[in-house]
Amino acid sequence: MSLKAKLEAVIYAAETPVTLDQLIDLVKESVLSEGAADGTEVKSRVRLALEELIVDYYAPDHGIEIRQVAGGYRMSTKPEHHDIVRAFAKSLKPPIRLSLPALETLAVIAYKQPITVPEISEIRGVDSNGVIATLLDRKLITTAGRKAVIGRPILYKTAKEFLMRFGLKDVGELPSMEEFEKLVAESFQSDLLPAGNEEATTSGDLDLPTTETHDSDPTDIADESELATAKHQESDPAA
Repeated sequence: MSLKAKLEAVIYAAETPVTLDQLIDLVKESVLSEGAADGTEVKSRVRLALEELIVDYYAPDHGIEIRQVAGGYRMSTKPEHHDIVRAFAKSLKPPIRLSLPALETLAVIAYKQPITVPEISEIRGVDSNGVIATLLDRKLITTAGRKAVIGRPILYKTAKEFLMRFGLKDVGELPSMEEFEKLVAESFQSDLLPAGNEEATTSGDLDLPTTETHDSDPTDIADESELATAKHQESDPAA
């Protein structure tokens, strides 16, 4: 991978502006292995690659640009595309916010599907009717028929939205349980709901038995369209 491509990948992935020093630290070893004599030459090569990258994105056939913001570099949409970006931002669905019980239940379903609520509750050690309702509402799981046992309980499996959320082609691409737990923590960390604000979710629509103790999951959802618009406005002084 070229130096320019590495810098591009880091700037794209970063949620906050990346400083020149951070970029140098990240690529220093690889640049030295490619023939740079010392730290001074590493810095020079990084600066040059970064300048070339900025020029590349400045071309009119790119809808985004790399800008210096708050002492670092970040990607943002170009001001001339303000209208179409705002229209897209307004069309976005709200982000998915889940509690820890819901994340635990989602992990169990992902690796044990198809699975029934009693089986999920046995694994987790707590009744899971409430969080099942939340996961269905978020379209992260769906029904998969009924199990051929007494009572014919409903089976659940992950849905297309789950694959999209985690960037998977199919469930066969699921990582190990340990890697999945780390992925979940990183993906939902900013979206975890405080346990103190949880609201009870009933299981009346689930065709499932009700017990005295339920996991509950709140339905407080942030407005992603506002967040996307705000990010775009960083590159649009007139917004």
